[in-house]
Amino acid sequence: ALPISLYRSVPALELRFAPFQHCLPLLDMAEPAAKKQKTEEGAVATEEKKEVKEAPKVPEPPKELEEDAPKATGATVKEPVAFFTPDTTMNVMASTGNNLLMPLSDGGIRHLLAGARASVGVKSGRYMFEAKIVEVIARADEGSKPQPKCLLKIGFSTAGSNLLMGSDETDISFDDGFLVHNKKRTPLGKAGKFVKDSVIAVVLNLDKSSPNAHTISLFKDGKRVCQPQPLPEALKGKTLYPTLTFRNYTVSVNFGPTPLAPLPFTCNMIAQAATKDSAVTAAPAKDAKYEVVFPVCLPDEGGYDWLDAFKAKNPQYTELSDRMIADWAMKSGIMIPKSSVSNDKPEFKSGIPEVDDMSIRRSLQSVAPMQQRNYIVMEVQSNLIKEMRAISMGRFMDVSFK
Repeated sequence: ALPISLYRSVPALELRFAPFQHCLPLLDMAEPAAKKQKTEEGAVATEEKKEVKEAPKVPEPPKELEEDAPKATGATVKEPVAFFTPDTTMNVMASTGNNLLMPLSDGGIRHLLAGARASVGVKSGRYMFEAKIVEVIARADEGSKPQPKCLLKIGFSTAGSNLLMGSDETDISFDDGFLVHNKKRTPLGKAGKFVKDSVIAVVLNLDKSSPNAHTISLFKDGKRVCQPQPLPEALKGKTLYPTLTFRNYTVSVNFGPTPLAPLPFTCNMIAQAATKDSAVTAAPAKDAKYEVVFPVCLPDEGGYDWLDAFKAKNPQYTELSDRMIADWAMKSGIMIPKSSVSNDKPEFKSGIPEVDDMSIRRSLQSVAPMQQRNYIVMEVQSNLIKEMRAISMGRFMDVSFK
């Protein structure tokens, strides 16, 4: 048994240690708080490092495989590259000397596409040409009238093919962010969109020794827009001519010898084409005579079948008829319902007042005598009646027509 004095001292001992027992939990709580703060700070730093590590890397552009053109040797094209009247649509006004192309813009004809093909074609080697939109043709007082969409296609086509590119196998072109061939449109991205004052360059590579042989490339302001696009099989082995299809734009075309916007590599331009690499369309003779044919046939007796056969044998003739206008409008993206009333006078119900009022016919009748080309005027009713035929013939009184 313990002495009584010891029992009495125990509470005193408990009281003596009690303050330390109450302080211990406070020390225990303060220490984890500091650790927690450091842990959180470390976690944030780790996450930041993780984010930096996981940031996606910008892919490097593919290496440019095109090399600088060797110094030209041998004979080159002597004739200036030009747009001759037979290789343009009737709504194209071409300036003399500086290859400035402007479409007619009065009335319904401004809704139609315009087309022009250059006089020098490429059959081998690598060459380029440039185009620049210098004017957007627009009207501020149109109100609620349907507005024709601005459009530019730039590329190459075969001789004698349709000047409104994109509808068949005879051409290939770039169109505001797309590669177009035979009604197929392949997207190239926003970088390929055409804007006013930008210099658009097309490079055609037919050099068999090049890694980019048989391709076509697009550049804008000297920078590559897309990787070289392979030429379709239908165009391989053909002579290809620089061609533009446009609407509501005035376009300046540069065939060289100096590019407006140099490319990452030196490239000869169309005006510098070697004779062995090119084909040249002969310029019309200054004193040439042109024919205007007025077929006389009975209604619905095969007149238009005869016309199609005549044009197949004589592609140098430009048809003037309402049928031609309807076909032109449809190739320009305007829907014209097929008429069951008359082959000679089809009904125009496009929903565009300027097209349906036949102002296009009046514009073509006015401009036709000013353009030196062969015509075949297919108006069944007018050609049958002597007095009306005389009025039509009277429009072509210039000495260049016979």
